[in-house]
Amino acid sequence: MPLIEIKNLGKTYYDEATTTALTSVSFNVDKGEFMAIMGPSGSGKSTLLHILGLLDKPTSGEYLFGGRNVGEYSGGEIAEFRNKKIGFIFQMFNLLRRTTVLENVKLPLLYSAVDRRYWDDMAKRAIESVGLGQRINHEPAQLSGGEQQRVAIARAIINNPEVIFADEPTGNLDSKSGGQVMSIIDSLHAEGRTIILITHETYTAEYAQRIIRLKDGEIESDEKVKSRRHADGHEFFK
Repeated sequence: MPLIEIKNLGKTYYDEATTTALTSVSFNVDKGEFMAIMGPSGSGKSTLLHILGLLDKPTSGEYLFGGRNVGEYSGGEIAEFRNKKIGFIFQMFNLLRRTTVLENVKLPLLYSAVDRRYWDDMAKRAIESVGLGQRINHEPAQLSGGEQQRVAIARAIINNPEVIFADEPTGNLDSKSGGQVMSIIDSLHAEGRTIILITHETYTAEYAQRIIRLKDGEIESDEKVKSRRHADGHEFFK
């Protein structure tokens, strides 16, 4: 059974004008798959990601996760799903200013059932896994853009989520920092996590095993590709 099943998903916004962002989108995602979603601005890719991450609701169709329709989730179940099942990596990092790396990474634990005694150790392990152990007491303003995104990745993985949603994670980075971030995401996939990446950059999409291209709210193509798997682990931090 696929981990994620999307069936005839549609999304229409009713503001001053009616805007259709998605039209009858259908696809499955297997557990452990690395998928990229591409498309020009206005194609519906961010809307789709927000629906997959339960940040928005579709106006039609079904979204099943692990065989269950997420439209049937209660408010509490939605919060639990976001906290335990998924991790988000955003283009703008979304870190708290004047708050240390350690405290930023611990934030998801505030909404978890994990005993506070373990929070620091869990956060430190996540921070070290992205090569920032020496920056643990720094604030975001003291970090480069690439380092800030690596903090955001540590925050996204602290609860060991099944799926990581990455929304243009290299959009604000130079090519070197972007490559470091994508290598970390690639290593997370190698550990068995499901990755869904939103990007308009070809070099980041090349890390995926599959690319879905959207145009005007519809799937234009869905194809398997040969991933540019990196075998060097975290050597780039040395």
